[in-house]
Amino acid sequence: MSRTVHQVLILAAVLSAAPSQAGEWHVDTEQDRRVEFTSTVVGYSFSGTNNDIDGFLYWEGDELFERDGQVYFEVDLRTLDTGIAKRDRDMRDVLDARQWPRATYAGEVLEVVEDTSGVGHMVRTQGPFTLKGVEQEMEIVGWVRPEGDQLSVESEFTVRLSDHEIEAPGLVAFVRVSDKVVVRVQMLMRAASKEEQ
Repeated sequence: MSRTVHQVLILAAVLSAAPSQAGEWHVDTEQDRRVEFTSTVVGYSFSGTNNDIDGFLYWEGDELFERDGQVYFEVDLRTLDTGIAKRDRDMRDVLDARQWPRATYAGEVLEVVEDTSGVGHMVRTQGPFTLKGVEQEMEIVGWVRPEGDQLSVESEFTVRLSDHEIEAPGLVAFVRVSDKVVVRVQMLMRAASKEEQ
């Protein structure tokens, strides 16, 4: 069963941080976490943010990523913030956030590679990204680095609105939001307690 996104990347950091541990790591919801999306059209761009992200990573075996490495992340679309209240409402309407309040990603770990710094790992994952109830198979790469007893996870990937049957909304006359939206994710993860597993 696939678990916690936007991010998949966390597993890799765990490898270098604590190779004797196995099990689950959860998004630390008490620490800063951030999802940022940016849409760019000729002569104009805008960004929005959200810190309502949750999820986890999971694997089986005594060694990190020994087998069946999985990640799952979800973002609450009802709390997107672009800095302009009307645009926020318009974005929620376009994404139909009342009916489909969350964007989710459930990926399997395909590859884990130590990065050139020797401190963290690049983690390559693949699985369904779901937005507005429409699934699209995606490959998402993330970078995971140990930070004390936690894992720092970062990722950047592109979502095509048309892949999820979403028509890019208009900004002003004859100008529409780009079909491609760049998503950046940053978060910290903590090892799950026995009670949480």
